[in-house]
Amino acid sequence: MEIPWKPRRNLDQLEAMAHVPRSMQTIAGWGRIGTPGTEILSEDLERLSVGAVLSRGLGRSYGDSAIPPSDAPTVATTTLADRILGFDPESAVLRAEAGVSIEQLNRRLLRKGFFVPVTPGTQFVTMGGAVAADVHGKNHHVDGCFGSHVLRLKLRVPDGRLVEATPDGEHSDLFWANVGGMGLFGHILEVDVKMKAVPSPWIAQQTERVDDIDQYIDLLKERAAEFPFTVGWIDCLSTGKNLGRGTLIAGKWASAEEAPRRFPEPKRRITFPMELPSWALSRPTVQAFNTLNYWRHLPRKMNGLVHWETFFYPLDMIREWNRMYGKRGFTQYQCVLPDAAGRGAARRVLELLSRRGGASFLCVIKDCGEANRGLLSFPMKGISIALDIAVRDDTQALIDALNEQVLSDGGRIYLAKDQFTRPEHFREMEKARLGRFLEARDRWDPQRKVRSRQSERLFGDRAAT
Repeated sequence: MEIPWKPRRNLDQLEAMAHVPRSMQTIAGWGRIGTPGTEILSEDLERLSVGAVLSRGLGRSYGDSAIPPSDAPTVATTTLADRILGFDPESAVLRAEAGVSIEQLNRRLLRKGFFVPVTPGTQFVTMGGAVAADVHGKNHHVDGCFGSHVLRLKLRVPDGRLVEATPDGEHSDLFWANVGGMGLFGHILEVDVKMKAVPSPWIAQQTERVDDIDQYIDLLKERAAEFPFTVGWIDCLSTGKNLGRGTLIAGKWASAEEAPRRFPEPKRRITFPMELPSWALSRPTVQAFNTLNYWRHLPRKMNGLVHWETFFYPLDMIREWNRMYGKRGFTQYQCVLPDAAGRGAARRVLELLSRRGGASFLCVIKDCGEANRGLLSFPMKGISIALDIAVRDDTQALIDALNEQVLSDGGRIYLAKDQFTRPEHFREMEKARLGRFLEARDRWDPQRKVRSRQSERLFGDRAAT
């Protein structure tokens, strides 16, 4: 069954749109740490990808993974290629161009009873970006990462060929190199993914106030055994017996009997009006915010039905919320700590952050299930911790200290969020997997034609001479 998203432009229009400059000054990730560069757009991805160094979607990776390298500062941006090529409601298989966003799929298909199988905390992510970062969400302990639901990729590989890859068939090695490969194995052109049939567009949500980090970790594991979606906000600046207090959120799709009969209308969004001055995110300010946020949840436990956007994408309701971190921008530090490290691993990270004065409005802890076959896919069995940290003079030293702590507990970091990890820390975290990843790059891109600022930083990538 074909569900047209939009028609192709005619040939004259395609010729005019083939290479459209979008920005001639600065390219930045969501952390707003910019570098000089140029974005080129086209709705013809096959043509756009010829000779291109790197692809980019909606720019929601926080760091430098979708920023072109210093010696070739032009990036192929896929957002004009946003057609749904086909959808079969019987099999729930969707085929889409790489520039289609999760938001577009939600708007188009939720009314028909289908939702993306895995979604990160923003719906402003393209299909190509979801594969390249192998995004995960609140249901990782049940459904794994996005790549586990992808059935086929169409790519332009670095030597210029158009190739199709599947998980267990043709070019399966290329498929799993691309899943979580941060766009370093070619340009994703099309994605086939199995969508999730849902009984209603409403979420039955349960929230609980927790007193400290140990209670939180225990309760997270309990709720993960009951609910397909779990997540929580943590106060990472309180100390002593209150360290890690916060709110645990669990949810499931409401049944047709539980849900209101009306379809929830899209949420209205506001725009964050300005860049905040640096003093606005000082430790006392963040501490006051965290205290208010904790005590607004006065009942110990609350249950109710909530809008799907409220549950999955609360920050999407505020456009350009990244402005709150000021002109210097921010970084998100996201790590995963294995269950083998014990529940004390989370406490050790929070204690380190508190000692070093790291003020984070956002500290989110989620449960993670088993790792998939992606060569550098992020999650593993354990818990993930995500911290938003405003860039300051000591940010590099703070990230170094966090990485050393995570290393000592056998954890690793998420490349889609990173801009400060040193290559030696990354190599140590990934010493069990990095060899296979580099072998795959040698096989598919020995000349390193596809590169990013992140691959320059972590792998020392340079163009072949």
